[in-house]
Amino acid sequence: MTNHNHWDTVYETKAPDAVSWYRPHLERSLELIQAVVPDVSASIIDVGGGESTLVDDLLAKGYRNISVLDISRTAIEVARKRAGGLAHHVTWLVADVTRAALPKRHYDLWHDRAVFHFLTSAEDRSAYVRQVAQAMKPGGYVIVATFGPQGPHKCSGLDVVRYDADSLHEEFGASFRLIDSTTELHQTPFGTTQQFLYCLCKVE
Repeated sequence: MTNHNHWDTVYETKAPDAVSWYRPHLERSLELIQAVVPDVSASIIDVGGGESTLVDDLLAKGYRNISVLDISRTAIEVARKRAGGLAHHVTWLVADVTRAALPKRHYDLWHDRAVFHFLTSAEDRSAYVRQVAQAMKPGGYVIVATFGPQGPHKCSGLDVVRYDADSLHEEFGASFRLIDSTTELHQTPFGTTQQFLYCLCKVE
């Protein structure tokens, strides 16, 4: 996993809408979350939330049991300040997800858009999956979005791993049942297109 210095530098030197993964709203993610955990008391963690507006949109929908984890303290502070008076409803975690001290069997939903594909070593991927398995409640849902087969080979100057639904599910294993997968063509702020793969799994 890349260290926090790289990502702090990214967020300190670029505006929120000047990074390739920026979207004003994560519509696909929000749609999936509301479909599988409509109860606003559900415990949700957004891994690699960074400066994403997903937390704002979840708060606006009435969700009040949210955690946002990112390796960059700079990004977390931006999101916390933007949340304003609602920030106290969010648990803000500055940590490397592969090493974070997460509560056991705590979350109803795990969301990750664009973290897992940065894990280029098998060791880091295994550590990530162990974290998910330990932190999720049985019957909970896992949404992971990575670059798809036609996605870029690099992002933010770093190598990434591209996946199709089968190869991504294989990383997680049989204890995660693949419910649905879809691709999304993300329009970057620079006028280019990136293919993302969304996978929805249920913890068995």
